[in-house]
Amino acid sequence: MTALTTKTSTVPIQSVYTQDAANSAVINMCQQAEQYGQSKVIKSHLESFGLAIFAGAFIALAFVFYITVTTGTIGPWGQVRFIGGLAFSLGLILVVICGGELFTSTVLSSVAWAQKRVNTKDLLMCWTRVYVGNFIGAMLMLLLILGAKMHLLNGGQWGLNALNIAQHKIHHDWSQAFILGILCNVLVCLGVWMTFSSKDVLTKAFLLMLPVAMFVSSGFEHSIANLFMVPLGIMLQQFASADFFNAIGVPASQFADITITHFLFNNLIPVTLGNIVGGALFVGLAYLMIERLKHSNANHTAPMALATLTLAECIPAIDAHISNQAISNKSASGQLNSEEPNPNQPISSRPMVSQSTTDFSTSHSVLTQIHHESNLTPSLKTNGRTAMPKSIINLTVSELMEAAPFTLSPELSIHEGLMQLTAAQERGAPVVDKQNRLLGFVSQQDLLRCLWSEEYNKHINCHVADLMQTQVLTVSGNDKIADLVELMVVDREKLFPVTASGMYTGSRFMSYEERLRHASANKPSSFPVVNEGLLLGVITREQIATKICSVMG
Repeated sequence: MTALTTKTSTVPIQSVYTQDAANSAVINMCQQAEQYGQSKVIKSHLESFGLAIFAGAFIALAFVFYITVTTGTIGPWGQVRFIGGLAFSLGLILVVICGGELFTSTVLSSVAWAQKRVNTKDLLMCWTRVYVGNFIGAMLMLLLILGAKMHLLNGGQWGLNALNIAQHKIHHDWSQAFILGILCNVLVCLGVWMTFSSKDVLTKAFLLMLPVAMFVSSGFEHSIANLFMVPLGIMLQQFASADFFNAIGVPASQFADITITHFLFNNLIPVTLGNIVGGALFVGLAYLMIERLKHSNANHTAPMALATLTLAECIPAIDAHISNQAISNKSASGQLNSEEPNPNQPISSRPMVSQSTTDFSTSHSVLTQIHHESNLTPSLKTNGRTAMPKSIINLTVSELMEAAPFTLSPELSIHEGLMQLTAAQERGAPVVDKQNRLLGFVSQQDLLRCLWSEEYNKHINCHVADLMQTQVLTVSGNDKIADLVELMVVDREKLFPVTASGMYTGSRFMSYEERLRHASANKPSSFPVVNEGLLLGVITREQIATKICSVMG
């Protein structure tokens, strides 16, 4: 038996990524901060205020945890404070994971303001609303802690620890408190910033722990935490029973300096301003400035050339191999098989090969038929063996493509991307950067699948760049429509089930017509048209079908 040398390689998928395009495709943290800040400002006032109350309570709970862990702990000063800092990180973890509007992280909305996504009035109203909500949450938790008489724990040492912490906070001078506020919120906002790099809940929690542990153990000042901690000290100094002070062996007068006036002017005001500067300016706007400089430099840098793969290289070169094999067979036998079908003969009248009684002859018969039928498939490489109309043979992609296709930007949120696709009545679209370089392709299915996995949470922090397909089949404007149709609709491995060595791989004999019915290709119905990485247009199966109908009609 003579084995066929038919090549049945799969269609290689072209990657549209270069290093430069990859850098553009991934939504950077600055862009995510922009979306993050905008969502906070435009959120409904009632929802924002309610979440702010929760956040204030979460931070108060974290300080309760800190006091409990550090009370009566014996050990090196730094290690004790570090353990307390890890305990305090529970507060920010609760805010990020459970949902909360915390003033110190809300100041990152300065990025959205600088990008003109929100106006100054709405920004300041958001900050004020969240700050007041945090205060109410802290006060509610304060009442609960006092009602639970937690200051009596460990023989009153818990309350003494709280008084000492509160007293320490009001003895900073104004500039010291301001700088400690800056340092604190730089770390808080960097912790939140890092969570933009992950969607995994456990990863987010882990990323928050060390920045929070550092600012707490180092004594940096957090305005919302102080809204609970210092008032707790004030309430204990004013209303704790004489038995409490007798138990701890310290007179109430020792803490007489813990007053509302000292708290406001020696701590809360400078610390709050420092928190704003640290988060809004030193983190949010600083990173935004760097991002703008990066894009400014990128605009003056020539983009890397995209290695293109022409459509002809994508289609398996079965015809050439079979033609060579046919010549070899003719040389060996002196003639071609006398039953070779006429290329112009209609499919329905082609000679059928009967299934033989032996495995060897069955395999030989099937391979022989596949060998002949392969020569009949339309291809532009067969040099006129078919009767395909010249109007189709000569038709190129550039003649039919949509030269101004609908596209999406990588920084769009899932909801924005889905809304734009729906409004444009498109099932999918290429994703391009500002230089119109192709970065990927995203479909309605991609976006809906993600929304389904997140239970349709409208606050999901996910973008088009996170979901787009980055391995994309593309074509060039000079590719032939006939070749593209074959790639779109025909799976040659199903139509001609033979290995590279010519062995039949089918489980049973099937006629050409049967195999053709099952040879549907799992290929896209829409192809980006590119040239050196730049998107020139889009060609769809609907456009091709319309043209073929007009030619045949």
